[in-house]
Amino acid sequence: MATEIERKFLLKNDNWKKEVLESFAIKQGYLNHDKNRTVRVRLTNKKGFITIKGKTEGISRSEFEYEIPLEDAISLLKICRKPLIEKVRSLVKKENHIWEIDEFEGDNLGLTIAEIEITNKNEDFSKPQWLGEEVSEDTRYFNSYLSQHPFNSW
Repeated sequence: MATEIERKFLLKNDNWKKEVLESFAIKQGYLNHDKNRTVRVRLTNKKGFITIKGKTEGISRSEFEYEIPLEDAISLLKICRKPLIEKVRSLVKKENHIWEIDEFEGDNLGLTIAEIEITNKNEDFSKPQWLGEEVSEDTRYFNSYLSQHPFNSW
C-alpha cells in the first residue's frame, strides 16, 4: 500500500517565487465526497491521473495514483462534482525536498499553500523563511473540502 505523509503550510510572503524551478496548471475534480475516501481526477501538463486516497489520520493516508489517457481525464472531469479545483503549482527545491506551492484560482483565488511530502511523520526538514502557519491537520485546507467550500466563501 502506498502512503502519503504530507505537511501543509500557509505562506508569509512571496519570496519563494525567486526560487521556482517549474510551474504548471492543474485542474482537478472529485468523483465522490466521503470522509473515508476520495477519488480525484487531475489534468496537468497534458497528462491525466486518477487518484484514490484513504481517510486522513494525522498527516498521513493511503494514496494510489495512476496515469490515465488524457481524453479519459477530460471526460471524467465533466462528471466530477463542481466546482473544479484550479491552481498553478510551482516547485521549489530546498535541500533534499521539493516543495509544491499551489496558488489557487477560481473560487479559491487568494489562497496559496505550500506542501512537502516526507518519508515519516517525525522526519526533520528545514523550514524556509517564507513559510507561515502549519495547516496540515486543518481539513478546511484539503482540496476535497475546498471543492465544496471555496476559500472565498469563508
